[in-house]
Amino acid sequence: MTWLRRRDLIAAFASLVATTPTLAAPVPYELARSKTLIAFTFQLSGAPQTGTMPIRTADVWVDTRRLQNSRATVVLDVTRAETRLPFAREPMLSPEVLDAARFPTIRFRSTRIRLGRGGRISDGASITGDLTVRGVTRPISLQAALYRRPGTAPDELDRLSIHLTGALNRHDFGASGHADLVGPMVGLDIRAEIERKT
Repeated sequence: MTWLRRRDLIAAFASLVATTPTLAAPVPYELARSKTLIAFTFQLSGAPQTGTMPIRTADVWVDTRRLQNSRATVVLDVTRAETRLPFAREPMLSPEVLDAARFPTIRFRSTRIRLGRGGRISDGASITGDLTVRGVTRPISLQAALYRRPGTAPDELDRLSIHLTGALNRHDFGASGHADLVGPMVGLDIRAEIERKT
């Protein structure tokens, strides 16, 4: 290769680098608390029951170009959990179950996002992470969906809706009290809205 051709090649490469757009990176989003609901279900004496638990903190980062690079850490406030049946709340927070006095929070930290068909989070995606309950950490996988607001343009991503569903066995975390009355499985139904931080 002649010196002139080598110089032209170097110049072309430098031009390509200069014009290549910077890869997107995760950007911070904040939770719209008034539009967020953390709901759970359980069986009490064979009958389905429901409850809610508020979010204490949420650290959410979304990479809109490579959604699998997004991440989130969410902390729930166990002490403010509510159940549809008021008399079920105290046993739920007792040392035999959630032990809210010693473990006032539940923490979820995402570790992997698997995209659904067509590389989307709105169709068959899942999010895997570490869930810490009563100081015990176990992996959990949730079905995930991420949507932009209806009627908005494809590139309008300042506000997004999230829907997560899944289940866990409370005995895996040592929350085994009242097993004669309460079933082992707890269903999760999480709906949230997030807004890009400015």
